[in-house]
Amino acid sequence: MVDREQVLKVARLARLRLDEAEIEDVAGQLSRILDHVQQLRELDPVPAPPDDETPGGSAALRPDEVRPSLPRDEVLARAPKTDGETFLVPPVIEGAEQ
Repeated sequence: MVDREQVLKVARLARLRLDEAEIEDVAGQLSRILDHVQQLRELDPVPAPPDDETPGGSAALRPDEVRPSLPRDEVLARAPKTDGETFLVPPVIEGAEQ
């Protein structure tokens, strides 16, 4: 079981502020994660088949070829919001400008 001090150390390293309820919650979550990792370590790994199943040992790859793509205007016309050159998307980080 992960104890309070370990949670506080991890929180400090991650620059997280946790209240008392969160400390207990995170301790339980970390304990479950570590238990799961331990279970994975105890598994007897079965070797995976090689990715390359072709005779002679070389994968059948197609050559890279330049192909025509849709015109930019057509693609941008389907987008919810653009600046005429690129897609505009809402920010995903708090405090970022729109």
